[in-house]
Amino acid sequence: MINIALLGFGTIGSGTAEVLKVNAEACKAKAGDEINVKYILDLRDFPDSEFGDRVVHDYDVIVNDPEVKVVVEMMGGSHPAYEFSVAALKAGKSVVTSNKEVVANFGCELLALAKENNVRYLFEASVGGGIPIIRAMTESLAGNEICEINGILNGTTNYILTQMKTYGKTMAEALKEAQEKGYAEANPDADILGIDACRKICILSALAFGELVASDLVMTKGITEITTEDVEKAEANGQAIKLVARAAKTPEGKLYMAVSPVAVNNDNPLSTVNDVFNAVLVRGNTLGDVMFYGAGAGSLPTASAVVADIIDICRCLGNQPEQQQWTKSENVTSEMTAEMAADYAKRVGTPLC
Repeated sequence: MINIALLGFGTIGSGTAEVLKVNAEACKAKAGDEINVKYILDLRDFPDSEFGDRVVHDYDVIVNDPEVKVVVEMMGGSHPAYEFSVAALKAGKSVVTSNKEVVANFGCELLALAKENNVRYLFEASVGGGIPIIRAMTESLAGNEICEINGILNGTTNYILTQMKTYGKTMAEALKEAQEKGYAEANPDADILGIDACRKICILSALAFGELVASDLVMTKGITEITTEDVEKAEANGQAIKLVARAAKTPEGKLYMAVSPVAVNNDNPLSTVNDVFNAVLVRGNTLGDVMFYGAGAGSLPTASAVVADIIDICRCLGNQPEQQQWTKSENVTSEMTAEMAADYAKRVGTPLC
């Protein structure tokens, strides 16, 4: 039996417990042993949950238990999630996370700590929910030099823009509907201002180029200024407006990174990604373009990515493979060269910023 601990029992945490229960036999076969949720750390109690007897309120119980091999962090926010991850890695426990904020802010340090302690730090669920984009970039596309990434990485903004295009709704109307359906938070700033998408492209760019750029160095513009007139104009021009996060290497070796609305050409597959779905279009130097598409959020889709990381670690206990290491970088620009801009406009579309 392999014991794990879940940090947080909200949407993703409870979904992870559910996936491990429903698919227990399949998980056991793939991991090589039964995966047991020994502890759940949360401020709340869950007396009506079948997992309620595993809830603890003191993290030391988890970090000091040598039987716990994997700590699964799903708390959200940087703190104390960062400190808990550091403590787990130093204690020789691998860490799985869905927390894009921590990965984007501290990925370099946490990957280095994992290497130092012969464990792993995995974060498939931090970008794209259930889309296996991180494993694809590190394994399936390993034979390629990645040249460029374009991603629709936020389901809330994509839903809003879809409603504006399909039904002619205003930004305010579409946002209100997204909140009523639970797609947007009461405070939607992280989504509609592009902050969420920015953190995710920082992670994908680090995977592609080995350099982690701080999100506050990336030119980020959300969708708050997009009007129904803008959407109609784009449609008349054979385009669809999408919030696109972008990363590429310039000919001079700088990282071009930006997040903004883009009038995407209708012949580009990103133009057909609608509602709350996410997609990542990756360009490899020998493969060309390949797109990964699927549910970018939600309890069970995201939990499935978390569980995949847990299984990966469990089947390699005692012999964890080495991970890519990142360096912190300020080698970033928000300006494309004239040649890059012309090529981008032809292949993808026109950034609206």
